[in-house]
Amino acid sequence: MKYPVVKFMFGSFVALIAAGQVFAQPSFIVQQKSYGKVGVVFQRQEDSLKNEFAKKKLSWPPKSIYIRSFKYDQLMEIWVKGNEKEPYRFFKSYAVCMQSGKLGPKRIEGDYQVPEGFYYINELNPNSNYHLSLGLNYPNASDRILSDSLRPGGEIYIHGNCVSVGCIAINDQPIEELYVLTTWARTNGQDFIPVHVFPVKYDEKNSMNYLSGIAKDNAALRNFEASLKEAFDYFKEKKQLPAILINKKGEYIID
Repeated sequence: MKYPVVKFMFGSFVALIAAGQVFAQPSFIVQQKSYGKVGVVFQRQEDSLKNEFAKKKLSWPPKSIYIRSFKYDQLMEIWVKGNEKEPYRFFKSYAVCMQSGKLGPKRIEGDYQVPEGFYYINELNPNSNYHLSLGLNYPNASDRILSDSLRPGGEIYIHGNCVSVGCIAINDQPIEELYVLTTWARTNGQDFIPVHVFPVKYDEKNSMNYLSGIAKDNAALRNFEASLKEAFDYFKEKKQLPAILINKKGEYIID
């Protein structure tokens, strides 16, 4: 006879109850800290992050985080909230120190493009060749429809080391901070940490002028970027994320 497995959180451990026995499994944060590099990073960065949160009257540790990156502006913003009902609040921004390609979505392996669109973190890699890295779920459902069917590409990360062949590269201290924040959010139950990659900051005039210039003769690019702007505008007004659907054509529908 098979017995159901029931999970209970006790501080830093998950108790698994099955067949009348109790087994303790370490929580996500404990598992991450068991990697020597991550343990050192927490020692180096966590106290300063707590102090920054306190100065900005943000709840520590964050319940949820939201990452958005702007290709032309070479900027990454981190937004956080202490519970699901409150709006996201701005924490800080990091410079994107290196990225390859041009504005527009990624459509084929080897094009060196940083993707654009709506993603989430699907991997925390403590053993990255680029210090630390956070994997994105590229190709997502839209990309699988609109990109090359055989070679859409993959292995897109936010990482350190300031080098890029299609990834979003930031410096080592920012990736350490972001890794700590992401680990806490995962530990607190945020299984899908959203990462939205935009071509530009749509509320920056110079950035919009640049985007308009390169998209003026490309209707498909204009339509694609317009759907991304809808999500940007929704968040700007409500400080919450919209529901994002994908139709049979691979187009984003912002609800």
